[in-house]
Formats: sequence, C-alpha cells, structure tokens
Amino acid sequence: MRVASLAGHRFGVRIVIARPAATQRVSLPAWIPGSYLIREFARHLQPLHATQGAAELTCRQIDKASWDIDCDPRRALTLNYEVYAFDASVRTAWLGDARGFFNGTSLLLRVHGQEAEAHELTVRAPAGRRDWRLATSMTPVTVDARGFGRYRADGYDELVDHPVEMGAFWQGDFRVAGVPHRLVVSGAPASFDGARLLRDTQQICEAAVRLWHGAGKPPFKRYVFLLNVIDDGYGGLEHRASTALICGRRDLPRHDSPASAAAVGDGYVTLLGLISHEYFHAWNVKRLRPAEFTRYDYQSENHTRLLWFFEGFTSYYDDLLLRRAGLLDDAAYLKLLTKTVNQVLQAPGRQVQSVAQASFDAWLRYYRPDENTPNSTISYYTKGALVALCFDMTLRQEGRTTLDEVMRALWQRCQGGPMTEGDFADTLAELAGRRFDREIADWVHGTVELPLKPLLLAQGIQVLEEPSQLAQTMGLRVSEGDGLVTLKMVLDGSAAAQAGLAAGDEWLGVEVPATPRTQNADATEASAWRLTRLDDLPLYAGPSRQVTALVARDRRLLRLPLALPEKSTTWRLAAREPADASAWPAR
Repeated sequence: MRVASLAGHRFGVRIVIARPAATQRVSLPAWIPGSYLIREFARHLQPLHATQGAAELTCRQIDKASWDIDCDPRRALTLNYEVYAFDASVRTAWLGDARGFFNGTSLLLRVHGQEAEAHELTVRAPAGRRDWRLATSMTPVTVDARGFGRYRADGYDELVDHPVEMGAFWQGDFRVAGVPHRLVVSGAPASFDGARLLRDTQQICEAAVRLWHGAGKPPFKRYVFLLNVIDDGYGGLEHRASTALICGRRDLPRHDSPASAAAVGDGYVTLLGLISHEYFHAWNVKRLRPAEFTRYDYQSENHTRLLWFFEGFTSYYDDLLLRRAGLLDDAAYLKLLTKTVNQVLQAPGRQVQSVAQASFDAWLRYYRPDENTPNSTISYYTKGALVALCFDMTLRQEGRTTLDEVMRALWQRCQGGPMTEGDFADTLAELAGRRFDREIADWVHGTVELPLKPLLLAQGIQVLEEPSQLAQTMGLRVSEGDGLVTLKMVLDGSAAAQAGLAAGDEWLGVEVPATPRTQNADATEASAWRLTRLDDLPLYAGPSRQVTALVARDRRLLRLPLALPEKSTTWRLAAREPADASAWPAR
C-alpha cells in the first residue's frame, strides 16, 4: 500500500497471492459492516493489472465488483491498481495534503478461496511527509517509529476491520484494565484540550468495561480511537478494536473550558456520547452480533431484524455510561433522554412500522431518508433505546435483575459471538423469573405505545409536559433562510397535512380574516402578511383560528385554508428528588 498521488487523491495497491487458483477470482466489497447501505466501492478502483513474472494476464470483469484471472497456480500472482480516495466520511477512504485514511473494504480486494488465511499489509510512508505518522489497531509485525511498515491479520474479515489513519495528528494514551488505548485526533485547532478529552474518554471506557466484565479485561489487546476534526460534521463507525469518528471543531474541549462536560456545551456532550456509543459496539455488534452476521456477504445486503438491539440498546447505554462515568449529573442525563423520547413521540411512523421491521428495512430506508420518512418508519436507534429503557425499568421494578445483568449473561451465553432474538428472550426469562414474550411482541414487533410514563414514574422520574415549538404543533419540518419558509416534511394527521401543505412548498404568506369587536379588544380588518419566519404566524394570526396559507408549489400560487391547532406539548424528564448514588441511572 502506497500513496500514488496526494494531489490526485489516489492510493496505490499491490497484492501478491503466493498460491493463486487456476482461475483466481477477486472482488471489492460493495458495503462496509456497520453502515447498512450498498455503496459500490468498486467505482473508485482504477484499472486492475495482473502479472506473473514479466507476463501480463487478462482480468475479466464478471460483475460490478469482481474479476477472474486465469493463471499458473504454481507461480505467485501480482495485482496492481489505484483507488481514488476523496470521501471524508468514516466509511470509505480519503487522501489529501493534510492526512490519509482508509477502510480496507474500500481499497483491498478479497481473494476468493483464501479469506480465512493470514493476510499481511505493508503501508509505505509517503515521500516528503516526514511529520506523518500511522495509527491503526491492526497487529504490527515490523514497523518503524512512525508506525509505517508491515501488519498482520488472521483473515480478510479482520484485515478490513482495522481502519488506518495517516498524518501529523495529535495522540494520547491510557490503559483500561491493563489494556492500552490510544486516542488519535486529526485536524484539531491550537485551542484543543487533548488532556481533557483523553481523561474523559478513559472514564467512559472504564465505565463500559465495568459494565461488561466487572474487574475483568476487555476482549481486545489494544483499542484505538481515530477522530477526524472538521469544520462541521458528526459520525462514527465501529470496528473490532477501534473506531473512526468525525466531529466539528467547535465540539472539542478547549483549554479554558468549564469543568463540567455539560457546561462545555451540547456539542461536547454529543461527542462524548459518540465515543461511548462506538466503544460499546466493540462488545455489542462486533462480537455479540446477529446470527445473520456470522459470516459477512460483502457483495449484497445482509438483513437482520435485530438492529433495535444492537444499535438501539447501544444508544441506550451510550448516554447512560456518561452518567455512570461521572461526566454528567442526573439533570444533564435526563435532558438527553428527554430528547430521545420526544424524537420517537413526534414521529408518526412509530404507529406504522415496528422497530424489528425498521431493522430489516435499514438497507432501504434508514440511509435513504426522504420527506416521508417520519411518516413511514421509525428509527431503530431511538425507539430501540426506549425499548431498552422499558426493559431496564421493568426489570428494576420487579426487583430480580437489571438490563446490565442481562447483557452480561447474554455475553456468557453466546460466548461473545452470534446471537438470536431467542437468546435474548431466554436470558430475560432465566434472570427475571418469567417470560417477556408479550413485551417483545408489543414493543419490538408491534406498534403499540411504549409504557414510558408509568415506568419512569416508578423510578422517581417526573414526566412534565411543556408547550411544543410551533413547527411541531403544526406538524412541520421547515428550513428558513433568505426570507423564505420552505417545508421539508409534513407529518401525517397534522394540521398542516389536513390543510394540504406539502413538502417542497414555499410558504409565502398568510391571509387573516376580519375579527368582530369584543368587550376587551378592537375589531380587526381582514389582512394579508408576508411570512419570512414560521414563528411569526401567531403574530399575524392573532386570535383567529382559521387562516389561509399562501404557498408557491412548482411556481403555482395556492391558497390553502388552514385551521390553527391548539398548542401541543412535549415531554421533559426531571428527577423527583436527589438520586441515591446506587440507583438508576448512576448504577
């Protein structure tokens, strides 16, 4: 592996197959585990050349990402090609003047028939970049002081599950249960407080290891966080002993930041939650994983109905571990939980699609959202997190076990490997002393409302109702700018939907009818107003409950009668009294 062209954003790859098949097939994955969308990585692969000694061989492309090469099986086969790398996400590959990054699924061809054999990867240092270093969780064989050199993996699955970061990055180290952890940060400004992020990350990791193993060790020999800092962004992707992360520069802690994580800002809390989420995945989906993921099919979709467990339960624990690590107090934690609750309650799709079906449909829906998404589907992240909350609260209320103990027992039952929904159901029954088949049918495979309020109240959490923002009351998602109110989404059953408003409409203005004189107010004449901010609607409507929306749709001007709804409410969760340190959520 080498840098072929920094300016051209191209990696050069050479693969040597010591014992090829007579007709050797090679292919590049179409997707990357953890991101459930066919991404067609082969579109960035530039001409594939095959040689044996001085002889050029023909590479026959047999589909969008696979090639056959007829060769002499007694001689080593060498493949050479380049890959265009200009995607700054965590899913693919990037190469520029400041850094390089790649996932093996984007660059490294799979040698069919030899996937289970040991693989070695050699990464050469780029010329003219003396300050560049290399970071990866792959097992080193012979590397220099900067990390460039030869690495080893026990098969193709492992080879492509260790992303590689190159550049003049900041790094720091710590240990958890004796296991070395490294935090690598690229693109941070001079104000970045690396020691603070390192300390907070260590506390998160310690809380996660305690949950899974008590005083034991995590199931990896080393762990590496690869954080790419850009102007504005967010994302993460889990791997067996590392994670690739993206955050915005304003989300980082600064040297003058307050002591409390919550006081630093919502962006920093979000970053810590992302770190917690991806680290938790080292157990929950990379090892304890759906039975359908026992062996990945890299060329096509790998469906499972269990993402509500692997993503949803991870989403429940990511913020909970921030509380247990002492990085948030109860109020800050409940603020995060409130956001998740409202996201689910404000999505009509929760009454249309079960969270198990949403898991199966991830390949079609989750990564391809459109204007109808909140009406037709539910997030297996957010509703899955609330399903975990309901199980945890129910178990705690009944007093025989907790979800923590269920997760640990599942780890033992499945030996940190593939699991089924039946494994979860049976483990629940064994620890709780009863079956939870009805709850699984209702909460996971059904669309009935989750019993959030009574379960939270039983844990001493107040459920307060506060006025919703106007957009939510109207059933709208809008964008505002340059004096325009543009409708992005219209929620089913809402006042906006009943008026005939549609996604893509430009809401130009509002006509308000005359109102008669009352004892305490003057009569008003009919009026029409230009609308540049949705929140100005009550200002112009006054006491009128019936107005006419003036909208532009495909350049046509429409007048739509609109009944203004009564104010709606959202939830706000608050602790009823100071929490016992031994109680949920602290433990």
